[in-house]
Amino acid sequence: MKKVLETKIMNKAGDSPITLNAMEQNVVNRNQTIANDLGYKIDITSMTAILKRVVEQKFFEVSPADYMPVVVGEGAWSTELTSYRSFHLADDFETGVINTGSDNSRLATADAALDSVTVKVINWAKTIGWTLPDIQHASRAGNWDLIIKKEEARKKNWDLGIQKIAFLGIEGNSQVRGLLNQVGITEDTTTITKPISLMSPAELKTFVASLIAKYRNNTLRTAWPDVLTIPESDYLGLASQASADFPMKNVLQLLEEAFQTITKKPGFKILPLTYGDADYNNLGKQMYALYSYSDSSTRMDIPVDYTNTMANTLDSFSFQNVGYGQFTGVLAYRPLELMYFSHTL
Repeated sequence: MKKVLETKIMNKAGDSPITLNAMEQNVVNRNQTIANDLGYKIDITSMTAILKRVVEQKFFEVSPADYMPVVVGEGAWSTELTSYRSFHLADDFETGVINTGSDNSRLATADAALDSVTVKVINWAKTIGWTLPDIQHASRAGNWDLIIKKEEARKKNWDLGIQKIAFLGIEGNSQVRGLLNQVGITEDTTTITKPISLMSPAELKTFVASLIAKYRNNTLRTAWPDVLTIPESDYLGLASQASADFPMKNVLQLLEEAFQTITKKPGFKILPLTYGDADYNNLGKQMYALYSYSDSSTRMDIPVDYTNTMANTLDSFSFQNVGYGQFTGVLAYRPLELMYFSHTL
């Protein structure tokens, strides 16, 4: 009688088998099917032609530096970055008025103070590996370079990770926050109660009149904004005409020109941001951010940009290398110069 070999999954110590329930076994079988489908072993027939073109996977991508200052290379290999903030301490100007007829009168003083803010630096590293048979097998697939594709996958993983952290931080890690979930930022829930693209001409007029005014009040008249991010779903509707009676400009043109005039900043821009949509963030609401694009106001640091080591081997058969880098979350150094507006759908 032929003996059937049974495969057992053992625990870490190797002394006790692990039993999978029906659901777990289904998940394993499904993952194995996917793994078998993603490889260079592909069944072909004598009538099959393999094209030179390789269709690459696509991702949602946005450059964080278009939305905020991203400083690269400063403070490499630090565990945290500390910035000092200077403050002026003085009473009202009028307290400096003196009476020359009074002897030994005490003069009012002016002084300066210093505090600091610190942002945590995060280390990141991932490895890729390959063997000689891997390279030989992949070479038979035509113009598909295994090592290059592995490296591209790791670099893309870094890029997409930095992108998400720039706007949402690391979920569950209060030391790594993004542009949209800073602590201690004023959040207004009354100015934008529905998508801007759905506002009537009268509502748009009220919106333009109040948005910058609220920002100026929030900053105690010390700063003007030059960036407004809005959920992409709302941005896509801004190409419609602002008024049916005077269809000369769309809503986006009207708003940008109005804000550029009010702030006296020709570079004021309205930017679409997918992470502002409730469906793409963990905030549960539509998020709009109004702020000043300045590295002394809000910024993200990448002390060590993505770097990879040379490939090494111990046996000239298996090879590997490491890609690594350092990054921080976003920090609002001047919290009053960042303001949130939000509403729920």
